[in-house]
Amino acid sequence: EERIARTWGTTAPGLPYVEEAITNAGDWLIGGDLEVIEPIEYNDGLDQYRLSPAQLREEFARRNADAVFAFQLRNPVHNGHALLMTDTRKRLLEMGYKNPVLPLHPLGGFTKADDVPLSWRMKQHEKVLEEGVLNPESTVVAIFPSPMHYAGPTEAQWHAKARINAGANFYIVGRDPAGMSHPTEKRDLYDADHGKKVLSMAPGLERLNILPFKVAAYDTKQKKMDFFDPSRKDDFLFISGTKMRTLAKNRESPPDGFMCPGGWKVLVEYYDSLVPSEGSSKLREPIAA
Repeated sequence: EERIARTWGTTAPGLPYVEEAITNAGDWLIGGDLEVIEPIEYNDGLDQYRLSPAQLREEFARRNADAVFAFQLRNPVHNGHALLMTDTRKRLLEMGYKNPVLPLHPLGGFTKADDVPLSWRMKQHEKVLEEGVLNPESTVVAIFPSPMHYAGPTEAQWHAKARINAGANFYIVGRDPAGMSHPTEKRDLYDADHGKKVLSMAPGLERLNILPFKVAAYDTKQKKMDFFDPSRKDDFLFISGTKMRTLAKNRESPPDGFMCPGGWKVLVEYYDSLVPSEGSSKLREPIAA
């Protein structure tokens, strides 16, 4: 109960990771120092992407990176995400850095059943690089093996500190990072701006330069994802994760310029894989990763 309260700020029933990993474990918690003898292998075809923090730092040094900027990811990359990342690199170049490098570092542990599984996200990320939405020369793809706790400000600190260990010195913080709806009430569990507030004052993050999220939306006039301009707010369309998933499930296309075509095709194929096979009337349900 104390661990749950300290991590999530509530003991309300229905917290996804709590139900997955803590409640059913009874009264047992194990902690202490760990010594890893050999790298952990998952044998799922993705182990080449599971780079340790030391391996990531070596890769950044090999690429002669003079700035490393990270962005927490657990969803497919649409062009709004890509805009944030490419704009950050542009800003760092304007600040005088010569070779800023992005670790594209998708979360690889437990996620809720309605999130897209890691294997499909990795296929989607490959298309994002293949189609030039992100530059492969300045992007390192690696899996961040943490589970997703959906623990709001506590987890935002963990995500940031873990990226420091991996060599990042700049961190893009978004709106409501690691947030979720309240499990029993019709409201958000955390304040939408908790990320930038907490990361600006949390101990141990002094070495990390926090870059506040600029809101991106679909510009219906330019037919592309762009930074939101309040002076012409009626020209912008906000496409939520729920809306994106609904479009993909229904095999509907998003507006041109929302996501690279190959990446969207992967997303549609994932939801197609949940459709019942011939002779079966039962819809396959997504399961937690």
